[in-house]
Amino acid sequence: MELRHLRYFLALAEELHFGRAAKRLHISQPPLSFNIKQLEASLGVLLFERSSHGVKLTPAGEAFRASAQRVLDEAAAAATQARDVAAGVTQRVRVGFVGSMLFRGLTERLAAFQQGQPQVRVELMELNSAEQVEALARGQIDLGFVHQARVPAGLSQRLYMSEPFVACLPAGHPAAAQRPLDLRALASEPLVLFSKSASPDYYERVLALCAEQGLQPLLRHEVRHWLSVVALVAKGTGHALVPAALMHSGVAGVQYCPLPESEIRSEVFCVWNERKQPAVLQSLLDCFLK
Repeated sequence: MELRHLRYFLALAEELHFGRAAKRLHISQPPLSFNIKQLEASLGVLLFERSSHGVKLTPAGEAFRASAQRVLDEAAAAATQARDVAAGVTQRVRVGFVGSMLFRGLTERLAAFQQGQPQVRVELMELNSAEQVEALARGQIDLGFVHQARVPAGLSQRLYMSEPFVACLPAGHPAAAQRPLDLRALASEPLVLFSKSASPDYYERVLALCAEQGLQPLLRHEVRHWLSVVALVAKGTGHALVPAALMHSGVAGVQYCPLPESEIRSEVFCVWNERKQPAVLQSLLDCFLK
């Protein structure tokens, strides 16, 4: 059995069609069929049932699938580690982030960290807050930047940034002349809101801010990324309340207005798992928290 056999098996297991699997693997169909038969012969079991109606996995094939994927993943990780060592990279740290971190100093601070720690490879993964918490628990990332103030037991947390919300309006909106803006002037216009499923904390904060300032918003649009929120406002679909950092997003067709003072603010927290903490993580945390 060779790694090639496993790659071919997994492609066919996903496509369940010899022609599509062969095209995906950039080979012709006969070599694919031959390699699958070789694999089955080496294992002594049938992995696929072939019929005039198509291809499907046998129970043995279903059982073999997860193990085959794990072997390929481990082989890829071993190859990556070998290349890293050859290139002088001795450590890596995986960082999860919400999209708004791109306007909150993420790349600048990581660049400063890399200047002092060139042997560390930093890998970035954009995930929403809930996805990051789950990834930290599973050891899939080492550090996260999330919006939610509460995290499960076992995770450590520090406040990274607290900033006010601002109103995001289409360019030329008549209410933009108000400083600060009275949200009640927007009562007849739809509110573009960050999705509750993607970030319950932001969803609740925005609604709490509306209630505090006497606005009963028209809830019609929910999206999963802050740039989508701003882009929809630029298209004239409504208004939004966004973290002040989004003022640096560079999206054309919008303008931002300050709101009356409020204790309801946009917050970002650094979160990490103490039990699965790589040695280099403390140095990275220092770049963000000091």
